[in-house]
Amino acid sequence: MRFLQPPDWPRAKGYSNGIAARGEIVFLAGIVGWNAQEVFETSDFAGQARQCFANITALLEEAGAKAEHVVRLTWFVNRTEYLNAGKELGAAYREYFGRHYPVMAVIGVEGFVEDGAKLEIEATAVIPD
Repeated sequence: MRFLQPPDWPRAKGYSNGIAARGEIVFLAGIVGWNAQEVFETSDFAGQARQCFANITALLEEAGAKAEHVVRLTWFVNRTEYLNAGKELGAAYREYFGRHYPVMAVIGVEGFVEDGAKLEIEATAVIPD
C-alpha cells in the first residue's frame, strides 16, 4: 500500500487523499451499527459507529484481512450528529483502526432504510499479495 501525497499538498487530517495498492480486493456493503442479531443496542451516534467498526473488522477477518488493509471508507451520516459526535467518534475509530487513515468520504443523508440507524459505512480493503 502506498499513500499518495503530492509534496506541495498539505497533509490531510483524519483521512488520506489517495492510496495505491495491489492484492485481493474486499468490498463490504453499507454496514450499520447493529449487533449480529440486527438489533441496535444504542441510539447514540458514536456508540453505533463503534458497532459499525466492530462489524467491519469482523467481516474483514472473514476475508483474512485486518483494519490496516482498509483503503476506503464511505460514510453516510446525518451531518449534525456526525459533527456533534466529535471526540467520542474519534476514540471509537482509533479503538478499531488505530492511526490508520484510509481514503474517506463523508456524505450527509436525510435518513436510512434501517429504522434506528444513525450511520452507514461502506468499506474497501486490499489484502497484499
